[in-house]
Amino acid sequence: MKLISVVVPCYNEQEVLPLFYDKITEIMSDMVQKYGIDYELMFVDDGSKDKTLEKFRELSHKDSRVRFISFSRNFGKEAGMYAGLQSSKGDYVVVLDADLQHPPEFIPKMYEYVKDGEFDCATTRRVSRDGESPIRSWFARLFYKIMNKISQTEIVDGAQDFRFMTRHMVDSILSMTEYNRFSKGIFSWVGFKTKYIEYENVERAAGTTSWSFINLFKYSLEGIMAFSTFPLTLSIFFGIVFCIISLIMLIVFAIVGFGSISGVLTGAFFIGGIILLCMGINGMYLAKTYMEIKNRPIYIVRETEKGVIER
Repeated sequence: MKLISVVVPCYNEQEVLPLFYDKITEIMSDMVQKYGIDYELMFVDDGSKDKTLEKFRELSHKDSRVRFISFSRNFGKEAGMYAGLQSSKGDYVVVLDADLQHPPEFIPKMYEYVKDGEFDCATTRRVSRDGESPIRSWFARLFYKIMNKISQTEIVDGAQDFRFMTRHMVDSILSMTEYNRFSKGIFSWVGFKTKYIEYENVERAAGTTSWSFINLFKYSLEGIMAFSTFPLTLSIFFGIVFCIISLIMLIVFAIVGFGSISGVLTGAFFIGGIILLCMGINGMYLAKTYMEIKNRPIYIVRETEKGVIER
């Protein structure tokens, strides 16, 4: 009997968890009857500050298929997904959010695409951004355009973390143990045949999102630095450009004489700003390297469905 692991990273999802549990168990129970498979629900509590962990405890007590991991603090969604994949036992693994913006109704269709070996992964691709602010949507599309211009790893616009994967693909993802993780890029980098299922944007069923514009902007920078070294080449580009400009300026000043001091100062401030920008970019890459060589754990588990972990 094939086992499907449903991995659900959560942060402050107490309001939507009962709705999600009812929906996912209904769908998975139908799949048990139709396909003769079994399933487990692998919840990950990313250091929630509400009663998410209490909900996990309640669900695990009444349903033997429910397992959970609770972090010692908030490590971020990337760590939550990695921990869920690492703890999953299934022949197939599906990752989705608890807010029902990733419609669980797609799981049977995803299984159909993957079970016969035609595809290694089935995922959803959002074709509309209804409900989002125009500015946020514009920046999201801009991010995908920039990433696909400067990176050799293609990231499909609108592709979601909602994925149904074979164990082979999951093991390949887990082999990438980097501390600074950007799963959208990792999913693409490992390859494998992927089926994209298009769907319209869905609003949260309950609660509020923890993904502010600032958080999404920081996440986009993580993606750029994780899968492209192009920003580092800006230092070389600006260096060449300003060497040429300075040579031209010297020739012009030698012919017509030096102009006002204000023009010289303006140019100095501009060049100084570019230098600081390049230093900042190099510093960010250096910081990422520094965090990698520390070899810190991606997450720390405090509690599971078996109880609090004692050392």
